Amino acid sequence: MFSYYLQLGLRSLRRNPMLTALMVMAIGFGVAASMTTYSVFRATSRDPIPQKSDVLFNVQVDNWGPENIKKNEPPPALTYIDATTLLRAHNAKRQTVTYPIGVSVIPEDPARLPVREGAYATGADFFPMFDVPFLQGSGWTLDDDEKHASVAVITKSLNDKLFNGGQSVGKQVNLDGHLFRVTGVIEDWAPQPLFFDVPNTQGFDEGAALYVPFNRAVDLKFPNDGNNNCVSEPGEGWDAYLRSECIWLSLWTELPTKADEQAYRQYLTGYAAEQQRTGRFRWAPNVRLRNVVDWLSVQEVVPPESQVSLIVSLGFLAICLVNTVGLLLAKFLRRAPEIGVRRALGASRKEIYAQFLIEAGTIGVAGGLLGLLLTGLGVLGVGLVFPEPIARLAKLDPVLVVLTLVVSIAASVIAAFYPTWRAAQVQPAWQLKSN
Repeated sequence: MFSYYLQLGLRSLRRNPMLTALMVMAIGFGVAASMTTYSVFRATSRDPIPQKSDVLFNVQVDNWGPENIKKNEPPPALTYIDATTLLRAHNAKRQTVTYPIGVSVIPEDPARLPVREGAYATGADFFPMFDVPFLQGSGWTLDDDEKHASVAVITKSLNDKLFNGGQSVGKQVNLDGHLFRVTGVIEDWAPQPLFFDVPNTQGFDEGAALYVPFNRAVDLKFPNDGNNNCVSEPGEGWDAYLRSECIWLSLWTELPTKADEQAYRQYLTGYAAEQQRTGRFRWAPNVRLRNVVDWLSVQEVVPPESQVSLIVSLGFLAICLVNTVGLLLAKFLRRAPEIGVRRALGASRKEIYAQFLIEAGTIGVAGGLLGLLLTGLGVLGVGLVFPEPIARLAKLDPVLVVLTLVVSIAASVIAAFYPTWRAAQVQPAWQLKSN
């Protein structure tokens, strides 16, 4: 019966091409608007590391005091004093501190100009903590951190530029005149949102091309290439900067169990209380320990405009569905004589429902195909509304293709329920008398 009802539906659609086109356009435009904005919202609100997001925690310590913060929320980064003290305590399974560094990669070929590449100073635990995928070699060791070794991990793209994509482990890269030995090559890795460096990227960035040990970067005075927030002048020179209350470092810990999380939170509170006793802090301990999802939520990584756009587009889809309901109602009730004859010949209301819902489903398929085309155009034009780092995340992938078709068919079937119900209430006797 499905194929029979499908044939009836297609004939009915061909019988009224203008009305059919209006319904297809209403469904197509409504679905395209909602799916385009959904593609942006999905990209910005996803869990960047779902396999470990509940065991990775960002650390915050209030070193500014209540007069310099809002809503009692500690600063989003740490000072050098706090970050290094917490690192040395080693109260977590793994822990790492990061900051973006401003360095230039100097090619071996003197004819080539130095290239400014995105880079991070971090720790050996960074790579196993965040499941960074390696193509060659591995990250450096904790011993390298302690020895302030000149080692580095580079990405595939940088490896292609410097070593033509060949084996580069053991070779050297020149950073601002300092040689670093390559220990590993990773994929071009940049989880979105870039959860481990939200203060500097607002959550969206293309990622870095190389990583070097934090201790070595500090020794060489590699400048902070990210945000630098101070409540007072830090003083002149690098050493004064390290001793200041300026915040510029992100500290992440891996705490596999709830007991580990609770113990570390107690340790943080105790550390802040100790700073209060020594006179450095003049306020009660104020610390935070948040996992990846909570951290992204508090930092409001999802752009407000993507949320507003999604709500507006869903409202537009609802308006399109209301128009479709009216068009379907007019279409179905015009066929009251046909329905009356079918009922008189023994067709049940259930069969009337099946026939008209299948017909609505064919409209949904056509609207979905139009919606796919318009969604593709919408995704290409996202950059006109959103910043480039966010716009490039919106993609028409297989999941979005399937979702667009499903939403279109479901929307058209839902819109057809009331018109179909009205059609099924047609009384055969009345139609036979009047015709």
